[in-house]
Amino acid sequence: MLRGKLVITGFGIQLGRHLTRRVESELDKADVVLAMMDDFSLTWLKGKYPALIDLSLLYGKDGQKDRRQTYREMELAILEPLRAGKNVCAIFYGHPGVFADVPHAAIKQAREEGYEAIMEPAISADACLYADLGLDPGMSGLQSYEATQFLVYQRPLDPSALVVLWQIGVVGDLTCTQFHTYSDRVQALVTKLLRWYEPEHEVILYEAAVLPIEGHREERLPLSELPNASFKTITTLVIPPKLEWLADHEALASLGVTEDALL
Repeated sequence: MLRGKLVITGFGIQLGRHLTRRVESELDKADVVLAMMDDFSLTWLKGKYPALIDLSLLYGKDGQKDRRQTYREMELAILEPLRAGKNVCAIFYGHPGVFADVPHAAIKQAREEGYEAIMEPAISADACLYADLGLDPGMSGLQSYEATQFLVYQRPLDPSALVVLWQIGVVGDLTCTQFHTYSDRVQALVTKLLRWYEPEHEVILYEAAVLPIEGHREERLPLSELPNASFKTITTLVIPPKLEWLADHEALASLGVTEDALL
């Protein structure tokens, strides 16, 4: 094993409250700390680690840079001090392994080069969603998709399950250069969802609270009204189940029971 270690971890969602002692320990031991998170959290973390490197600067100022290029530059920024024999800790907003391309890529590359590299889990947006909205994915099952991926590919959808579409705030952007969406793109998503749901089916726009002094967003509205709603990059679309489950009588027969055995 080569000298130098990479630890990639998460800050959680809410400023200060979700940061664990294990994460703080890794930050304290690191020779180099890099971070990618919202401005409030970054400012707070810089107060504890002044030499912290802000990865968000790699996005550029004009807003036209391809995020895929930015992600590769972030990966390189993490790997360079590791290759110099440093202990590196990179901390990301939320959970470092959820909707985060860079952490997975950096760990994979570091391991291929012979370095010790680990990922520490953290509280993610979906954990906050279940708590804030009172939803248990174990009750109805869960389908979770990135919104644009769901829109442009033929992905299956089960309306008897809870459906979560992430990053609806940038739905339809195939250039990876924008941090917003447009009503016509949202309408395209609604049109596709109407294959399974009625226009009046209630959906939820959710945003987890970032600051301890604020509450989460829980805006309930008919599916047909989505194009008129406001969105942020962190907005998530939650679609409650529509249908009851249908018993699989063939499977029940293989177990030697009938539908009466179901709870």
